[in-house]
Amino acid sequence: MEDFQVCDRDLSDDALSHYLQADVIAVDTETMGLLPQRDRLCLVQLCNSEGKVSAIRIAKGQTDAPNLKKLLEAANILKVFHFARFDIATLRYNLGIHVNPVFCTKIASKLARTYTQRHGLKDVVQELERVELDKSAQSSDWGNAANLSDAQLSYAANDVRYLVSVQQKLVDMLKREERLELAEECFRCLPTIVSLDLLQFKDLFEH
Repeated sequence: MEDFQVCDRDLSDDALSHYLQADVIAVDTETMGLLPQRDRLCLVQLCNSEGKVSAIRIAKGQTDAPNLKKLLEAANILKVFHFARFDIATLRYNLGIHVNPVFCTKIASKLARTYTQRHGLKDVVQELERVELDKSAQSSDWGNAANLSDAQLSYAANDVRYLVSVQQKLVDMLKREERLELAEECFRCLPTIVSLDLLQFKDLFEH
């Protein structure tokens, strides 16, 4: 894969220096399941607007990644996720990383693309980028990080490869529909929502 780097346990110093020059980076995670308290983090993927992709393999029992933490907590770099609520929860629970600031393309899609109920990454990328993502490796075993298949690595890379471009297109749509400020308010709420999720509070705002 072009401009694709795999790192073990943490982002390399050279890659960190490169990414720290960006205004925006795309981020995704692969885990053993959907419950951060039960299902460990296995892989973290990054991509900048130049298309440089890095995949960081997280070891079982690993509790920190200092370079990754420095990047994801950098206040001057916008971190773009699709369904940020899950990813920032698993990064906080597993590696103690408090990601900020954040843009969630799933929230943005729901606010901007009100003409559809299809807000999954594959659907959003297909409409806005005219690219069909292969999601066949989505439900696979990410736990054996040292022996990930080419199909898994390609899937992981593609999950971040188009996010920065998608984010820019969604910002244009949100501006046009006068909902960008509302979206930004939603993004600022995400760290609090994640805190509630990790404490297993549900329906806190219901009657």
